[in-house]
Amino acid sequence: MKRFFLVLAIMLSVLAHAENYLINGGQNSRFNYVLTQQIEPAGDTKYIKLSFVVPQSFDSPTYRQAIENYRLDLRPQPSKQNESVDKRGNKVVQLEWTKPSQPVDVAMRFTAVTRTDLKPLKSTAAFPLSNIPPEFSDYLLPTEQVQSNDPGIQSRARTLVQGVTTEFDAVQRILSWVVDNLRYVTPPRQYDALYSFQSGKGNCQNYSHLSAALMRVAGIPVRIVNGVTLKQPYTIKTTEGEFTFKMGQGRHSWIEVWFPDLGWVPFDPQQTELFVSNRFVRLEVGVDNNETVNDGTVKWRQAKGVQGRPKFHETIEADFTADQVQLSMAKQNYGPKNMLLVPQVQAAFVPVKVETPPPPKTIPQDRLDHLQLSKPYLFGNLDYPRGLNFFDVRSAGQGQEDEVVLKKNFMVETAEFVTEKDIQFAQVFILDRPLKLAKIGLAMKKFGGSGQIWLELLKDTNGMPGDVLVTSDFMDLAGIPLRQSYDWADFNFQTSDQKLSPGRYWIRLGFTGGPILNWFYTYGKSVGPVDGTRYKGVFDTTWSGAMTYEFNYRVAGYTTP
Repeated sequence: MKRFFLVLAIMLSVLAHAENYLINGGQNSRFNYVLTQQIEPAGDTKYIKLSFVVPQSFDSPTYRQAIENYRLDLRPQPSKQNESVDKRGNKVVQLEWTKPSQPVDVAMRFTAVTRTDLKPLKSTAAFPLSNIPPEFSDYLLPTEQVQSNDPGIQSRARTLVQGVTTEFDAVQRILSWVVDNLRYVTPPRQYDALYSFQSGKGNCQNYSHLSAALMRVAGIPVRIVNGVTLKQPYTIKTTEGEFTFKMGQGRHSWIEVWFPDLGWVPFDPQQTELFVSNRFVRLEVGVDNNETVNDGTVKWRQAKGVQGRPKFHETIEADFTADQVQLSMAKQNYGPKNMLLVPQVQAAFVPVKVETPPPPKTIPQDRLDHLQLSKPYLFGNLDYPRGLNFFDVRSAGQGQEDEVVLKKNFMVETAEFVTEKDIQFAQVFILDRPLKLAKIGLAMKKFGGSGQIWLELLKDTNGMPGDVLVTSDFMDLAGIPLRQSYDWADFNFQTSDQKLSPGRYWIRLGFTGGPILNWFYTYGKSVGPVDGTRYKGVFDTTWSGAMTYEFNYRVAGYTTP
């Protein structure tokens, strides 16, 4: 088979949609970071313990962070304070307050200068790897959460890297498979590699653990990274318009892969990037997320028989004082069916021809009118943390004796404020069968305001939202209760007696007055195409902006028996 020495990009089989994007350029930012924690004692509290990992400067071929002006503000001063460096090189600060009689307030502050540099890379690392230094041996071993000793994971890994001659080729083959075979859900039932391998679901921890397991089978050292992502969006230019990237502000897990000629290189499987953006703050590393527990752990012990528990609250803030983004990307005719962003890397690869399936066949209106549409049908991007209060998402576990332990979590609120006056959002859905439309629901949370809201169903015109096809009944905002969590807001279309042919349609929220509503979204594209979430200015004529996530929606109606 003929091989090429070009930009790295590999797929194992012919896929329906090629979504490999070559990305180049850079990001440079400077921001002031503050993490605050407050613990209010309850009853006879014997002690409160907190632990933090001090962020360190880090340098890699694609991502750098420099930490300045680090300090901890503590009130009151702790009874004990200890600093140490663990076996992974993490600098750990442990604090203890004995018999606290007032709230404990902690603020971790620093200034970060972060840079993502996506200039072309060159790696000569051959595969399989040899002569791996012994200090990296732990990052090749199976763990409780990275089950690289599972026969199914081993078989899959060996199939993925069959015939590979370069390490970068092996890494992208594995990450491409993970991107296409794992769907983001939060919270998952378990966080380990085997669960996500068998279920096809997971959060950032699952993506990291499964990627690490497959690579460790292939003899590639991988370590798990814990840190924080920031909500500051950024936009990448394309030939068709622009893609906007945005993450929730909170804790995140990704991986670093060791190359003999490049050192440790960061990748984010969950965000489907063969790099990490400079919206990441790197804190702690380990063999898995059972080991990276030093940052953000809270412990306390109360006298026996005391009712209630201490109240805990955490906030993360980042004030950007400088931010430069100069990134562009170009879509290739090869790659996974889900988006994968790849910097230019010189390595051998085998390009695969892509076959695009035909779109769903439309049904003429006269035939559609005579179809018997009576079988209930529900579909959409249905998985989101319905009913979850994001201000109280840490679960308490039991430590030694009667000690209570609150470990950090990776639950972040991902939502857009969709009732802005100057921006409109649209979400695509694709019907594969005829449907008599009944309701369309959005995963929403009301923060206040007043007015009326409705949904518009739009035609698809050349892959973009087109003319309005039908409008739902109007809904008074007072009919949506104020909650601490997100829930479905269902818009009624039954009075329109609308029958839909198979094909692409778009949802757009309309409103009057001043409603304050957030629409929840899921990382990646759980159901629809990569370009299926759009935005534009209210006076713009084209929907040239695309988002990398997918809003949560559900479509209900009746189809053929």
